[in-house]
Amino acid sequence: MSSLWYQTVNAPLPKASDPEKSDVGFLHWQEAIGRIDCIEQQAFATSLVEDDAARAIFQALYGNSPFLSHCLNIDVPFFCDLLRYGPDHIFSQLLDGLKTFWETHPSRPEMTKQLRITKRKAALTIALADICQVWDVFQVTDALTSVAEKSLDYAIGTLLREGHDRGYFTLPDPENNPQKGSGFIILGMGKLGGRELNYSSDIDIIVLYDTDIIQTEDKWDLQTHMVRITKNLIKMMDERTADGYVFRTDLRLRPDPGSTPLALSVMAAETYYESIGQNWERAAMIKARPVAGDIEAGYAFLEILRPYMWRKYMDFAAIQDIHAIKRQINAHKGGHSIALNGHNVKLGHGGIREIEFFAQTQQLIWGGRTPEVRIAPTCKALQALVDCEQVDQKVCDDLIESYTYLRKVEHRIQMTNDEQTHSIPEDDGAVERLAIFLGYEDKASFKAEFIPHLERVETYYAQLFEDSAELEDPIHENGNLVFTGADVDPDTIKYLSSLGYQDSAFVDQCVRGWHHARYRATRSRRSREILTELMPVLIHAMAKTADPDAAFRRFDEFLSKLPAGVQLFSMFQVNPQLLNLVAEVMGEAPRLAEHLAKHSGLLEYVLTPDFFKPLPEVKKLKRDLEKVLEQARDFQDVLDISRRWANDRKFQVGVQTMRQIISVKESGTAQTNIADTLILSLLPRVQEELAVKHGIIEGSDMCVVGLGKAGSQDMTPTSDLDLVFIYHAPEDCEGSNGERPLGVAQYYARLSQRFINALTAPTGEGMLYEVDMRLRPSGNAGPIASNLDAFIRYHNESAWTWEHMALTRARVICGGDALTEKVQTAVQNILTKQRDNDKLVYDVSDMRRRMDKEHHTDIIWEIKQYRGGIVDIDFLAQYLQLKHACDHPEILCNNTVDVLYKARELGILEENVANDLISAIELWNIIQGFLRLTVVAKLKQQDGTELPHALKEDLVQTTGEPTFDILCERMKNAAQQVLTHYQHLIDEPASCVTLNEDQN
Repeated sequence: MSSLWYQTVNAPLPKASDPEKSDVGFLHWQEAIGRIDCIEQQAFATSLVEDDAARAIFQALYGNSPFLSHCLNIDVPFFCDLLRYGPDHIFSQLLDGLKTFWETHPSRPEMTKQLRITKRKAALTIALADICQVWDVFQVTDALTSVAEKSLDYAIGTLLREGHDRGYFTLPDPENNPQKGSGFIILGMGKLGGRELNYSSDIDIIVLYDTDIIQTEDKWDLQTHMVRITKNLIKMMDERTADGYVFRTDLRLRPDPGSTPLALSVMAAETYYESIGQNWERAAMIKARPVAGDIEAGYAFLEILRPYMWRKYMDFAAIQDIHAIKRQINAHKGGHSIALNGHNVKLGHGGIREIEFFAQTQQLIWGGRTPEVRIAPTCKALQALVDCEQVDQKVCDDLIESYTYLRKVEHRIQMTNDEQTHSIPEDDGAVERLAIFLGYEDKASFKAEFIPHLERVETYYAQLFEDSAELEDPIHENGNLVFTGADVDPDTIKYLSSLGYQDSAFVDQCVRGWHHARYRATRSRRSREILTELMPVLIHAMAKTADPDAAFRRFDEFLSKLPAGVQLFSMFQVNPQLLNLVAEVMGEAPRLAEHLAKHSGLLEYVLTPDFFKPLPEVKKLKRDLEKVLEQARDFQDVLDISRRWANDRKFQVGVQTMRQIISVKESGTAQTNIADTLILSLLPRVQEELAVKHGIIEGSDMCVVGLGKAGSQDMTPTSDLDLVFIYHAPEDCEGSNGERPLGVAQYYARLSQRFINALTAPTGEGMLYEVDMRLRPSGNAGPIASNLDAFIRYHNESAWTWEHMALTRARVICGGDALTEKVQTAVQNILTKQRDNDKLVYDVSDMRRRMDKEHHTDIIWEIKQYRGGIVDIDFLAQYLQLKHACDHPEILCNNTVDVLYKARELGILEENVANDLISAIELWNIIQGFLRLTVVAKLKQQDGTELPHALKEDLVQTTGEPTFDILCERMKNAAQQVLTHYQHLIDEPASCVTLNEDQN
């Protein structure tokens, strides 16, 4: 027995962390012995239980790993041979046996079964070599890699033979070597490519096919065949059967995996990498190596990519991008503690990935000029960086020591249940068991060695590129923001959640899409490099908003509509405060965000010195607009330039309102001033255009009268323009004096229509306003422009009460002084005439009742039509004006608030009633102003739960209420007060009126 391998094991073995499981394992061993037919094997298997050296090995397996216990008991004769001859001999025998089996030309099911059996036996062999410390970490990872390579090669060989037999293509040597010359390439990536597979590792591969090599008469269906073969390859490797599985197989490191087929042509892959390949993908390609299929074609492809992977001259932007990739893993030089329980050995602070990135980022920078550092295995790459004087020897030695230690820990974690996990268990008992499996006495002794390794790695990683210029970022929190590689980084998902994102997976998916150039804005390499640098600041900026998810989704939509990205991303880089503003807009003002998405050029305007100053009066605004209109070459330019100018100013007012630099009332005035300016500047130019063919009407004039919010000067971001056109011409005038003369009425009708078109026509810059002409005499049935005399006659003889109510808002926006004065006088006379008060109150009540029937709402946030809301107060004010203007013409004000103040001053309204109405209308104006700015969809919830959190905070702050619930209660009370006053002043008196025929 002295020649038996197991008796030569001298290293201390782990104790059984679970003695009960160990005892159960021995019972299963005894049961399994009874199923052995060979008497000699039975005797040897029985003797092992009585041998102390063998028993120690059994306990190390049975007492620590359910997976290894299963592998051991399922094939007792194999384990006996393993203990008899040792891992080196058995592992070599396994690979030789697999090759021999492959050479018998097995069917796909037969090959699938044999691969699984070989993998199970190899897993037990490699684990025994590791636990008994006869192989070091590098031998373990090399053996695991060899099993994966051989499995892939024999699996694809089987499938290629099938493809040949089915006529998909013609192979040079289908019988003896179907892989060679097939043009089917399997690149091993990551740990497979670097020969560093962990114990329960996935294998990362990229599948390519070279159309210049593949011999086929069916080129149109070639990709379909290649994808089908790849799917079958994954099934052969990955599918779990009664015999287990071979390796979990991952193809997500291929170019843009979200939108490309499983197998790509060499040409497509080459085009991708050379046009939109990212620096993190360059880092991943460092470890790329042909592992199966057509090896020669694989190396030829990598040679084509060599200039992409190894740039001889690195530009500053690329270096910054590499620095940014490193910084995405948020390393810190102390100041926080690393917990043992639950720590991710691969991805956590001080983990394996930081060591790998430490090497890879420097390889990218120096590999172009120093070929010696182009080495795939991590530890060899670290030593190569020392040899070219880029890393200190002590740093290299420390990192290699920590790397080998952490890989050992990783392997024992995975050996326990054959799970692809890298995390220390959360449970104290499970951590204690892991510590014993690793050979420690207890958890405390494990922690005492484990934590210093993490802290050392973290420190070295944090020092990497520490002198490089970084984007100014006031956020210094612990957390990862890693969006590179194929796998979702769990720490990134956790960190995004801690920042306030509810749908962290969506954020991760979107950012990865940006990096894969799915939008035009990210298709250039430079734009993606800047975006990588910006990512932490961008993520934190969105997180600062009250609704990070909504803000991020709108930013994604904004990004999707950009024609290009470099200029904008550079602006964000130089002006981080601009990114904060964009985040604020995305999070709090959907309407502004929607507008910004269509007009990203507005952001340049934000950087101008006067952007956050309130808009000047109309005269200055008009000078500003006239100055930019000087650039217009034709009337189309006038339309485009005026729209750009208006969009800039509207956005400016919206941002100032959102940030509460100006009040909602000031916002209404500013929005109205923008409209006035456009009307004043565009009307003369429309007249000039009309005059080219039709001339002018000498001695005549036309004025534009604003009604509704345009008249009361409290327009919102969504207001249309209620306009009336009134003209006056000499009595003896027959028409215009142009080449094609028009009659007076026809001339001003055409002028008015063209002017409306100038305001409403959509161009590449959008439209200015919707124009509503229904308040003109006779409404839609009347002429588009009214003669002054006809206007006066209509209102004196034919107008309805509601038309006079609308006329209380009338304001002349533009027109000659003489005509303006005449129109103002005419309106004054119409509104101050003596009225039948019974008919007036009846008409007002009836009109409101009809309107409520059509537009009734029980949602208080629809505050315009809600009973006790804006319409009720407006009707009250207009009723008071029409009733009392004959005695008190000073009550004729354009704005409802001014009317109420005047009514209180004149004693027309009792003070307490006036105060209630004024308080309510000021509250409604604030709420409506913010809603028009921020809310796009129609509200359906009475309690306001649909409102963005940020809007709720703004409303609370602006209205001076302590909480949103108290604001809601105030709104209900105010609406009830208004409705009570309305009913008392209008509905109750109206109910007592009976109109005779003359009054109807």
